[in-house]
Amino acid sequence: MTPRRAVIDACLRMERLGINQGTSGNVSVRTPSGCLITPSGVDYQTMTPAQVVHIDFAGNVLGSPRGASREVRPSTEWRMHTDIYGHFDDAGAIVHAHPPHATALACQGRGIPPFHYMVAVAGGTDIRCARYATFGTSELSSHMIEALDGRRACLLANHGIICFHEDLDRALALAAEVETLARQYLLALVIGEPKRLGRKQMAEVVEKFKGYGRRD
Repeated sequence: MTPRRAVIDACLRMERLGINQGTSGNVSVRTPSGCLITPSGVDYQTMTPAQVVHIDFAGNVLGSPRGASREVRPSTEWRMHTDIYGHFDDAGAIVHAHPPHATALACQGRGIPPFHYMVAVAGGTDIRCARYATFGTSELSSHMIEALDGRRACLLANHGIICFHEDLDRALALAAEVETLARQYLLALVIGEPKRLGRKQMAEVVEKFKGYGRRD
């Protein structure tokens, strides 16, 4: 599968997982000179490889494959993607989505606390919620980078989530896990604020997750 086709496949898988729909959200994969990113305003069901946009780390379009439309532009959220690639050397792919449960928390300005050990799958002892800023702005990207310090995922206030990992499969799996944790947390809140794991307990889990899913 080509990298462009893999981007589209990840978008379609987001829809099947129920973490995104329509033209919302976006996906990218790192390239040596920038990234391949989903276009702005194109439905995932009709997207073609020629419409996946190659941009450099400043957001400039680097050229299009044969058959691409001149009207296709990179996602309005391209800045979040290029800033993640610039700040995190291990970021090979990024998934940004608007899953219902995680977005519900984000609309309350709430992150996901250490109520469950799986919170550590995002790299830390909690999953933060970045402060609000208008979509597509450098301010939003700055708030996001702050919330991602020591993490691979964060919520975006009144917006959604963003996750990165070494490749698209892992980034998408992380996005799905964040949404699962958000749903579980919201269900627990129906009864009351759930008991949180302590710093030492979460530190142990974070350490274990450093080798999670890896093969020698």
